[in-house]
Amino acid sequence: MNGLHLIADMYRCTCTADLLCDQSKLEKLCVDACMNAGLTPLGTYFHQFMDENGNKAGVTGNVVLAESHLAIHTWPENNGVTLDVYVCNYSRDNSDRARQTFQEVTSALAPEEMARHEVIRGEINAARAAAI
Repeated sequence: MNGLHLIADMYRCTCTADLLCDQSKLEKLCVDACMNAGLTPLGTYFHQFMDENGNKAGVTGNVVLAESHLAIHTWPENNGVTLDVYVCNYSRDNSDRARQTFQEVTSALAPEEMARHEVIRGEINAARAAAI
């Protein structure tokens, strides 16, 4: 279960509006970022939301990786995005690959402000100590 989980809340993204609203463009960005970093996409599920007038609205999506997953959710009405990149480090350390994927996606979205967290997963002794 050893791995790295990168989590971000992005505010006021300055990318083109279609990147936050278009399922196919966002999916391509996410899959390409994973592949460029040397991760192994196994499949995707992205959903296109529509507003009350039938126009493209936000997108939610997941890239399932052999190493774990990338999850992304957009709120184009306020240029917000949440992003999770989680990789397991069972047979090799994928931490740098996770960071590269994360950086490529966040750079493309270009947030003016971002809350970012790194969580080391699977270290039971550290988790027990933190819980006490």
